[in-house]
Amino acid sequence: MRHVLRQHWPEYLIEAAGLGLFMVSACLFVTLIEHPASPLPQAIGDPVLRRVLIGLAMGLTAITLIYSPWGKRSGAHLNPAVTLTFFRLGKIEPWDALFYILFQFAGGATGMAVATLLLRSSILSHPAVNFVATLPGEQGVAVAFLAEAAISFGLMLTVLFVSNSPRANRYTGLVAGALVAVYITLEAPLSGMSMNPARSFASALSAQQWTAIWIYFTAPPLGMLGAAAAYVGFRGTAAVLCCKLHHENGQRCIFRCRYGVQTTGDQEP
Repeated sequence: MRHVLRQHWPEYLIEAAGLGLFMVSACLFVTLIEHPASPLPQAIGDPVLRRVLIGLAMGLTAITLIYSPWGKRSGAHLNPAVTLTFFRLGKIEPWDALFYILFQFAGGATGMAVATLLLRSSILSHPAVNFVATLPGEQGVAVAFLAEAAISFGLMLTVLFVSNSPRANRYTGLVAGALVAVYITLEAPLSGMSMNPARSFASALSAQQWTAIWIYFTAPPLGMLGAAAAYVGFRGTAAVLCCKLHHENGQRCIFRCRYGVQTTGDQEP
């Protein structure tokens, strides 16, 4: 464990920082677009159009993180469900998977703490923002669970098909970001659009609002694991080349990688 931590700590910190930045971005954009003190809610009266803007902002945030030098190095999982799925597919070592998940949770919570310092708790606690918490919609918890599982399945299946194609791998971040934007626009009224246990935990911790948190700890992993099973059924286990969302970038790869000649995790960072 100590050897792994000493060798791969940069990737772990990148995962924490990446999700932390995502949470800060979510708080900033939702506050700007939804808080009544902002001019935008008055200028844009249609809530669907406001969700479109939030979706675009968060989709671009995801794309920026994936294609950043940091995201290229860690693989830009930023999500325990993603890491767990790649672990199930045999592409990440057990200790790396554990530290990725721990640092993702820590990073999400830290990001919310930073956002609270920047924007103040009184602003983030307003019902229009509510610490960007993910909560079931009016249709109830059953619909929220199914919706979370479905969008998680769709995201992971798409990522697997695109990222494991050497010809299309470079576009994985664009596709993933586009799906985030579409999901926020269309699915958010059903479950709040999480797909990420660490992201939902971070908001719930800040808001001290744990309503149906079990949905966001179970549905995303189940949906993504289901997508992995479907992909292996279509293409076979050998078709899974790596677990970086963007691989051909010159950064070292610490995973069980089959993308040609790779940098191994035995090298010093």
